[in-house]
Amino acid sequence: MSDFLSHYLVPLAIFAVGVVLVLGLVNMMRGGSPNRSQSLMRLRVLLQFVAIAVIMFTIWVLRG
Repeated sequence: MSDFLSHYLVPLAIFAVGVVLVLGLVNMMRGGSPNRSQSLMRLRVLLQFVAIAVIMFTIWVLRG
């Protein structure tokens, strides 16, 4: 289970945060909808929380 967490789930969570961050930056640079920017910001914050939770859980499993 620790291999799955550390090799697949952690990078996937970080990648998801990065994708949403890039989408938000592209939307802002193109002068896109402020509502879309706000939605992407909220999604990014949620994904960052999930990524931190996954990373902390992975550390807990690896130390256990």
